[in-house]
Amino acid sequence: MRVGDRTATPTWSLAVALGGVGLLAWRLRLIGLEDPVRSLVLGFVLGAILVASLLVPVVERRARPRTVVAVTSAGLTVFTLAAAITGPRPTVPWAATALWLSLLAAVAEEAVFRRTLYGVLLRRGPMVAVVVSAAMFALLHVPAYGWVAFPVDLGAGLVFGWQRHASGSWAAPALTHVAANLAAVLR
Repeated sequence: MRVGDRTATPTWSLAVALGGVGLLAWRLRLIGLEDPVRSLVLGFVLGAILVASLLVPVVERRARPRTVVAVTSAGLTVFTLAAAITGPRPTVPWAATALWLSLLAAVAEEAVFRRTLYGVLLRRGPMVAVVVSAAMFALLHVPAYGWVAFPVDLGAGLVFGWQRHASGSWAAPALTHVAANLAAVLR
């Protein structure tokens, strides 16, 4: 939603944001299911998170395409440099389902963290919105990757938050997150 338009009540926006975070955390319980069932349920859960997050009206500046491209390029550069500095990461087993689920997860996570939650937190200022959404993003990944990954995920969340602030839209962090997940699955 654009500046000047009606926005959702803070309670409703917060409920959708926290519900999305809760469902993202819950998705780890799907690991024990057989692969076709797991993929179907996970796809449904991620799709529901994305739709619910998109239904919440939020205040966004009118993002200029050049700004989104520049901010997305800066984020991709940061992730490329970080990958070069940190060295090889554990490989993700490639499969068609892993690819589409990874891309859907990136968009759903950005819809929750950089669209809905960021929108709720923006009332407290952009620094609070960037830092708190990044911290929650990093905490969400601890059960899957352990505390050793927390600083990396916090850094990624801060980059995504900066992109959201700098571009005025959640498109730049979503594009960057999709590219990062794509690189992880296809390498």
